[in-house]
Amino acid sequence: MGASFDPERIGRLRSGLTNPQTVTRGTGALKSLWQRAIAIILAFTAMLYGIEGIDSATGHQLEYSGIEPREADGLSGILFAPLLHADWNHLIANTMPLIVLGLLTLLSGIGRGLAATAIIWVIGGFGTWLTGADNSVHIGASGLIFGFLTYLISRGLFARNVAQIAIGLVVGLLYGSILWGVLPGQDGISWQGHLFGAVGGLVAGWVLSGDARRHRRGANAGRLASSG
Repeated sequence: MGASFDPERIGRLRSGLTNPQTVTRGTGALKSLWQRAIAIILAFTAMLYGIEGIDSATGHQLEYSGIEPREADGLSGILFAPLLHADWNHLIANTMPLIVLGLLTLLSGIGRGLAATAIIWVIGGFGTWLTGADNSVHIGASGLIFGFLTYLISRGLFARNVAQIAIGLVVGLLYGSILWGVLPGQDGISWQGHLFGAVGGLVAGWVLSGDARRHRRGANAGRLASSG
């Protein structure tokens, strides 16, 4: 009997194909995932606009709560920097890529997407705090955007999942050009935030594909044992 022949698995697949209740539950779960992902990313974006409104009304005082590199007081900016923007133009420029890439990240699973966001947030912020220019303040959600991009591109490669690789290729074609923003040289641009946000996305892709990698190693071990 070949290692690829599994009567129980084939039976489950056939049951899923012939049982309309299974199909309905799967469709319902997918619809729920989309609804929750859209609600979360739109709520987060709305919060950014609300914060920018408060910042504008208070003479842009909130902006000083960003990351101040290598200053003890600036560590708290790791929590707040992605929520703050220099002005409306800064926020508007970040809005569409944040919604698109954030939504795709959440569609990998709400818990997984939120975990990826947390990893990107912390690594991007701490890396900026360590390497940013003296006497500077770093703010903006662009670090998250760069992290979402590299997460979406890398997770399929780490997991060796064809569908995820395809999504990563499409995302790379649409937004890959922004990765030039990790290079220094643009005045007023936190390339450190971009760089370490992108690093955070790679770390998130690796960490959150662990189950898929373990499953693949187990399957490979099973095939080797069966063919021995």
